[in-house]
Order: sequence, then structure tokens, then C-alpha cells
Amino acid sequence: MKFIVSSSLLLKNIQVLGGILNTNNTLPILDYFLFKISKNILRITASDLETTLTADVKVDSDKEGTVAIPAKLLIDTLKTFPEQPLTFNVLENNIIEISSNHGKYALAYAKGDDFPKTLAITDASNSVISSKVLYQAINTTIFASGNDDLRPIMSGVFFQFSSENSTFVATDAHKLVRYVRTDYKSDKLIEFIMPKKPLNILKGILINNDFDVNIEFNESNAKFIFSNLTLTCRLIDGKYPNYEAVIPKENPNVLTVDRALFLNSTKRVSIFSNKTTHQIRLKITGNELIISAEDLDYSNKAEERLSCNYNGDDIQIGFNSRFLVEMLSNIDSDEVKLELSLPNRAGILTPTKTDNDFEQITMLVMPVMLNS
Repeated sequence: MKFIVSSSLLLKNIQVLGGILNTNNTLPILDYFLFKISKNILRITASDLETTLTADVKVDSDKEGTVAIPAKLLIDTLKTFPEQPLTFNVLENNIIEISSNHGKYALAYAKGDDFPKTLAITDASNSVISSKVLYQAINTTIFASGNDDLRPIMSGVFFQFSSENSTFVATDAHKLVRYVRTDYKSDKLIEFIMPKKPLNILKGILINNDFDVNIEFNESNAKFIFSNLTLTCRLIDGKYPNYEAVIPKENPNVLTVDRALFLNSTKRVSIFSNKTTHQIRLKITGNELIISAEDLDYSNKAEERLSCNYNGDDIQIGFNSRFLVEMLSNIDSDEVKLELSLPNRAGILTPTKTDNDFEQITMLVMPVMLNS
């Protein structure tokens, strides 16, 4: 088996696939890329058993075949080459030889048959979504997903396609983010929970790209097909919690404030908060927002005042500053709206403007009990 390929094209694709690789794989073969040649198309596959990513690259080849090549060694080698054609030649005694303009490099390969087979998705449902919308949905929600191994369903992002809209939700029980697009709909109700790792890989690929993403899925697996890439992964098994029930419907107290000022004040004041609770206090009276924090153990305290627009009763409420900072950092709007009801009820954070009329972003943050 022998083929010729552009060095920069190959590097670009295997660097994307490298995001799948784990540092400590249980199976040694997972440290390899699977190369499969068919009709002048090289299909490269990387897998960690849960997630598999393939890339199709055009090559000049004389015959078909499969071989597994050490991933890290190949990436490190290709990084050093300027753009040029590389010739890969599979020799006897398990050696593959790479020829460049500068010389020859020999490395040991493994049998392609030893590489795990990609999950087949039977009885699949289909949906199509824009890469820009999918990127925005992942980017807006993924930071709010949990890391608790005891509650795996909350460690991913919930996808729901319905006849009314497409909804993406993530929560860790302390904060919740819901991203809705009313311009993408489905004839039937479709729901599944995507794990965090494949979503982060998708996010990295989709940024600054514009194409349609075809999604195929059944009860246990999902496949994303776009450009020259295909990502297949296992879904998180289980029923997603009823997130609608925790979003307060009646929130008579509404604060509107400059997002950047609110974010920077929260960051500064939180430096003086208790290092365990990260608690900050919001006191809203008239058109003034007072943000304060205190660490009694070290006699540290801070207070800042911001001008705001406020309709409602005077209120004091405590939040974990880290959650507030995360949410404000993931909103693009110049101003944000914070809707409150009672000091022991969740606050609803929304942008006052979105980039798209079809887009709705809702962020919920649970309060913390204030020290008297």
C-alpha cells in the first residue's frame, strides 16, 4: 500500500482528530490513527471507544488497504514540515516509510484490523442544523453542565427538537442555561443528552465555519456529519430533569444594568469574598445596585456601587460569584436583565438584545443564604 498526500492538509486534519486522544488509554491501539485508503480517498479515524472522529482526505494511491499509525509520533513529525507532498509506503515487517523532500522516516505500524469498529447507528432519526447555530448553542450552554459522576445526565447538554423550536439546556443544579432557536424545527419531538467531550470537540471544529450539519441518532448513539468530517458518540442514558419546573414564572423585580460594568465589579468584589462560599451580596434600592462581599475570617471586605434601571421592591440577595461571573462572561449583549422575586428564589439573567431575532437565551442562578 502506497499513497501521496499534502503534508499541510494531512496535518490540519490529524490535529483536529487529535482532540479525541486520551493520555492514558486502556487499549494501546487507541494511541493510533486508523488510515484506510479507498478510491484515492484516505479516511483517518481516531477513537476513545466512546467518541469516534473520522476525516476524509484526497490522496494519490495505487491500491486499497488499512494500517494504524502512532498518532503522537505522526503529529509531531508533520508539525516540522513545510508544505510538500509526502509519500507513505507500507513495507514488510510492520514498518511504514514516509518520504519527504528532506529525507525518509520509518515508524512501526499496527494492523488496521485491531482498531475498534465505529459504532453503527441503526433505526436513526435525522435532523439538519446550521454549524453557526450549533456552535452558538454549544458555546452558550456547555459551561453550565455539571461534573458529578453520580448524576451523569447533568454532565452533558440536553438537545430537544420540536415542531415549535430547537432547545439546548445545561444545568448542574446551581445554575441553568437554556438556548432556544425558533427558526429550526422538527416534524416530530426529538430528545437526547450529549456528553461534554464530543461537544467540546464539535465546538472547536465549528467555530468560524458555515455549513449544514446533519445529525443522525437513535436511543444510544449520535452522528454529526459535516464538511469532510464525521463525529460519532455514545449518548448519555437517562431522562433529563424537568428543568421548566425550576424556572420561576413570576419575577416582579427587574434590574437592567451594563453587562461589562456588572461583570468587572463582580470580579473585583469577589476577590474579597469567603474562599469557600464565594458569596457576594446584591442590594438593589432605587436605581442603585450595591455589590458587596466580606470574609469574616480575614477581615476582608469590599463594596461597589453601580447605576442601573430597576423596577420593583428593594431587595437583598446572595449569589455565588463564580456562577455569576461565568454567566455574564457568556452573554454578548451590552446590557443584561436580572429578574428576581424573593431572596430565596432563583434569579433569571437574560441579554437585553440578541444577535438574532430567532434566538432566546435564559440563564438561571440559584441564590445562597446571606450571612446576617
